Amino acid sequence: MSLAHAPLRFSRRPDARALIARVTRWLLLGLGGALVLSGVLIAPLPGPLGVPLVVLGLILVLRNSFAAKRRFVRLQRARPKLVFPIRRLLRREPEIAPVAWQQYLRAERLVAPKRARFGVKARRELKRKWRARPRA
Repeated sequence: MSLAHAPLRFSRRPDARALIARVTRWLLLGLGGALVLSGVLIAPLPGPLGVPLVVLGLILVLRNSFAAKRRFVRLQRARPKLVFPIRRLLRREPEIAPVAWQQYLRAERLVAPKRARFGVKARRELKRKWRARPRA
């Protein structure tokens, strides 16, 4: 009984499907990089338009670059609290509203003094009103 396999044939020319996949991956990688760059440039302007662009760009870059995935995993291990919201947005069905609310509360905690924080007080008030409403 022979355990030898038939010799594998490697061709110098990639087939058309592999070439199209590679070109598509590079185009998506470039688009993702452009979105990240434009989001960073737009971020100082008033309004939250820069953050969604950066997140969309990161999604495209991380799904199409193995090197970026390795760096992201290293960053995730080094700074898990920083990367956690991005990881939640990279899931198949991202939880956009809870992530946005969590980031709002973090930003409010950094910027506003304790007596001037609006987010936690508003959430508690809404929960109290929601629980007290009559049920049919």
